[in-house]
Amino acid sequence: MDNPISGLIFFALLVIGFLIGTPIFMANQLLGGGIGVVWFFGSMIIASGIQMAAQWEKGVVFQLGKFNRVTGPGLFFIIPVIEEVRKIDMRVLTMDIPSQQVITKDNVPVKINGVIFFKVDDPSNAIIKVQDYRYAISQYSQTSLRDVIGQMTLDQLLTEREEIGKKIEANVEKDTEAWGLEVTGIRIQDIDMPEELKKMMSRQASAEREKRATITKAEGDREASANLALAARTMAESPGAMQLRTLQTIDGLGPTASNTVVLAVPVNIMTAIDQIAELGKKKDKPVP
Repeated sequence: MDNPISGLIFFALLVIGFLIGTPIFMANQLLGGGIGVVWFFGSMIIASGIQMAAQWEKGVVFQLGKFNRVTGPGLFFIIPVIEEVRKIDMRVLTMDIPSQQVITKDNVPVKINGVIFFKVDDPSNAIIKVQDYRYAISQYSQTSLRDVIGQMTLDQLLTEREEIGKKIEANVEKDTEAWGLEVTGIRIQDIDMPEELKKMMSRQASAEREKRATITKAEGDREASANLALAARTMAESPGAMQLRTLQTIDGLGPTASNTVVLAVPVNIMTAIDQIAELGKKKDKPVP
């Protein structure tokens, strides 16, 4: 009696048997005792025929060892002694794929583990066609994982986890569908590589980051030099622009006493020298 309903029925039958058997026992103890024993075992057998399956369960009923029907959920009755029932959990089940030592396509040894999600779609096939469907799908998923990973390179393994999971899922579902099972997903959890390979990959990633930083700095320097050249050209074409820039620089130093600015040559004198040089160039030009 694996449910409270059958236990309640058994207790009710015992009460009825007690009420019926008491007068008989008072009249004839031998007859009353025999009826009591028979009634007790008969009540137990009848109560054992009342079965109950939870909302997420189905019952596979066998009659004299032969498949008869699938029933449940809820209350149902089987013929005691002649029929037996096997209850199957119809919910999505989760099972770990133990760590597997695999050699990739480019001859790199790695250890991989994962998890498989599946459920029973046809309870009769899950019981009849395979001895232990949980153990069977666990072993099959391990084999499929090794087969799929063996056809991948290390770079594919690290970047295409979702695609690898889908390939393993397709392989497992293709052959386990006949067992009444439905694979809802397979995920790769962890990839363990040799320590030397991890160090090499770390150095490679560091070198790649340094390369990008150098390229970014060089591009910044090029843009800065182009802007400086453009600014110099603009200041050369605008009279007084250099003087304004000089005054702006002096003002930016701040009015603190610790800052002392010494101009060896006044800006006006430098401007005058530039003008004299320009006049000299114009005189040296031959007159047509």
